[in-house]
Amino acid sequence: MKKSVFILLLFTQAIFAQVQFEAKVSRQTVGLNETMRVDFVMNADGDNFTPPNFEGFKVVGGPSQSVSQSWVNGRSSFQKSYIYFLMPTQKGTQIIRPATIEINGQTYKTNPVKIAVTNAIQRPRMPGEPEPVDVDDAIHLVAEISKTNPYINEPITVVYKLYLSYNIGISNWRELDKPKYNDFWSQNIDIKQLVAQQGTFNGEPMRYVVLRKTVLYPQKAGKLVIEPLALDLDVQVPTGRQDWFGRQQIVQDTKKVSAGVKTINVKALPEAGRPDDFSGAVGSFDFSVKPSKTLLKNGESLDLTVSVSGKGNLKLFDLPKPVVPTALEMYDPVHKENVNTPLSGMAGKVSDTYTIVPTYKGSYPIKPMSFSYFDLKTAKYKTITSAEIMIKVLDGPGTPSSEEAVAQNGPAKQHISASDQFKFIKLKTKLIATNRADFYGSGMFYGLLVAPFLAIPLIILVRRKKEALDRDVAGNRLRTSSRLAKKYLSEARKNIANKEKFYISLEKALHNFLKAKLGIETSEMSKDRIRELLLSRNAQHETVNDFIKLTEDCEFARYAPSSSSAIQHDYEKAAAIISDLEKQIS
Repeated sequence: MKKSVFILLLFTQAIFAQVQFEAKVSRQTVGLNETMRVDFVMNADGDNFTPPNFEGFKVVGGPSQSVSQSWVNGRSSFQKSYIYFLMPTQKGTQIIRPATIEINGQTYKTNPVKIAVTNAIQRPRMPGEPEPVDVDDAIHLVAEISKTNPYINEPITVVYKLYLSYNIGISNWRELDKPKYNDFWSQNIDIKQLVAQQGTFNGEPMRYVVLRKTVLYPQKAGKLVIEPLALDLDVQVPTGRQDWFGRQQIVQDTKKVSAGVKTINVKALPEAGRPDDFSGAVGSFDFSVKPSKTLLKNGESLDLTVSVSGKGNLKLFDLPKPVVPTALEMYDPVHKENVNTPLSGMAGKVSDTYTIVPTYKGSYPIKPMSFSYFDLKTAKYKTITSAEIMIKVLDGPGTPSSEEAVAQNGPAKQHISASDQFKFIKLKTKLIATNRADFYGSGMFYGLLVAPFLAIPLIILVRRKKEALDRDVAGNRLRTSSRLAKKYLSEARKNIANKEKFYISLEKALHNFLKAKLGIETSEMSKDRIRELLLSRNAQHETVNDFIKLTEDCEFARYAPSSSSAIQHDYEKAAAIISDLEKQIS
């Protein structure tokens, strides 16, 4: 008995000793501007692979998978690898920390690997080889300002443009610092889509993209500073070398750019000729005062609308207020704004509408109103004055003689606050208690009492259904793979703007589709095996060839330059092939 137990222990240890999971690197000394390859290799199929965080490195390629299986003299061998391409971000001794994976219910870790990072390597150019691209001269972030010496409240625009040389590309960008507009009123203009345009920078032809558009209104005189916009860019730079297929080799790099600090010299508005009623309006405006009606009966009211329209700082000044006789009660105004802010500045209309209620019969004048503004075209102040408005009340109580003079020449009546307008209504109330039915003994009471007993059969049915699904291991695996295929295909569509993430998600979607439809594992996914299984399930030869070619293109496209149209075409092609296979596979 002891001998049998000892043999069983030795056999168990031998099984676990066969599992290997290790990290292999292409080199252990690398220059700061060089790339290296690291393979996480296992000899048994596993799940839940977790890579290290690659601290001190930047991932410039991968992850990709490599699976191989062979039979020699009746013995099988299996190898699966997760492959990454790394570029160091700092000098010194860097450590690639362990990756983890689950194999046969056990968690395995790779060994940590030390990498010596040296200074950037200078490689001599071969005869006829073009010079490498200077990233500093190939990328420029510029803030274009329409005017650097405006008046207070005169609109200026800031347009941020990113200039790019024709031989480099950008895969992603992030804002490091947002521009700050202290002492400015600002309005950002939405840019729905970034579109590359043709232009020049310092006499050199370049492409450019407009990233931001902002309209500014300075609020005080003097030197005002605009803090810069700063970006972190992921750049694709050609090396000047070619691969085995004669294609240009491209490396990933990072570049930080800034638009620089801008100073605006703001001029104060002139003191000479400034009207007493000037409230800060700057631009070109029209002014109007319009009553809804001028003839009223006792108990009627009118609306008096004071409005300013035109082009200028419409949101940054107050409208003049009307002065009415004491016999007219005037309520707080309703303010409305219908203002658009394009790149040229604010334009539209603002208005205040007052409700006026007469209290006595008679005729009452509303004094002329004036509106003053600073005209930028003539650099002078202008004043617009409205006409006097006469309000006639046809009936109602007569105005006392002592009030007539006040109505014609006396001071204006104070505004009535909106909170006091209806104070006289419902000064006395009568509260009546309502009858309320008791909850005890009601239909709701008995329904809630019986509901738990009625739910017991439903709970039993749901529990049995769940137990049946849990026992269906193969079916669960297929359903999980089908869900993952849909999930990764959806992720691919969301990541069309990010080439690397797009092709990773697309490749995962294709693999999980095969798992769901053919019931195979990753270790069985050789091209011949896939072709054989698909054809045996009545798939058409042309569709099978398209599917296999698409999987090959996914592996290749992650490391080769591709346009957004090509990525969109691959997504549409993948969706069409999966749809065709769904219909053809029996």
